[in-house]
Amino acid sequence: MNTTINHVCQTLAQIAPLRLAEDWDNVGLLIGDRKSSVGRVMTCLTVTPDVVDEAIEDRAGMIVAHHPLPFKPVAKITTDSVAGEMLWRLIGAGIAVYSAHTAFDSAAQGVNQMWAAGLGLQSIEPLVPSVSEAGQAISLAAGSSTALSESSDGSLGAGRLGRFAAATTLGQLARQATEMVQGQASSDSGGPSSTRLVGDPARAVTKVALACGSGGSFLAAAKRRGCDALVTGEATFHTCLEARSLGIGLVLLGHYQSERFAMERLAEQLAAEHAEVTVWASRSESDPVQSIG
Repeated sequence: MNTTINHVCQTLAQIAPLRLAEDWDNVGLLIGDRKSSVGRVMTCLTVTPDVVDEAIEDRAGMIVAHHPLPFKPVAKITTDSVAGEMLWRLIGAGIAVYSAHTAFDSAAQGVNQMWAAGLGLQSIEPLVPSVSEAGQAISLAAGSSTALSESSDGSLGAGRLGRFAAATTLGQLARQATEMVQGQASSDSGGPSSTRLVGDPARAVTKVALACGSGGSFLAAAKRRGCDALVTGEATFHTCLEARSLGIGLVLLGHYQSERFAMERLAEQLAAEHAEVTVWASRSESDPVQSIG
């Protein structure tokens, strides 16, 4: 079978329906010709110069990145900027780029669901359920009017929350989350960042909110839903202060560690769906934030 870029796009749209993306996001096929054949696909968290080098050297026909490139509209594509140079090189090499980003975050088997299942949580549901308004579903997340789903059955939405069968502690939750993402990421994906905590490590935790990446904006939703802790990648200093004031524990894994493992899983999913295509997770990608102690 001759696999095209569009075939891979269709598979990705089934895994992470693009209607789940936030309205500020840039998702779908961002560079490329849907009709072109593709035999080699690489996944990554972020398109960087190292990732572009790898894609060209290893003859990838398509990059499936979590973070979009470009993220915002560009007025020109020149080598005067890092992003412009990467776009120029990718287009010159005929390499397509696809991103699902927040659609993959919120998908039924997306990043946050992977977290919830990996932690062994029960009664898993969206942290910010979608609700129907005049036939259109909208997000309840702070400052968002995102269309998340065309249904109002409560099964879709942003983030995840769930319960442990027996209470644990904030410190143990942090250790378990760290071990989970490290255990599911390859040894070639860069060293782990230090997990950070806000709150007493001995604090009892039963109900947990999850929001991958920069998930500090979900703190208010975690409070509304009665969560004891929020596990995310990163949050601002002021969000950390707010969490402490609200009595909600924060587990900060680092943005890279909170999402990279999912791109390795996605590579496995694509390989299973397209046996005739060589699919791999980038071997050159690494966390730009390093721990020195």
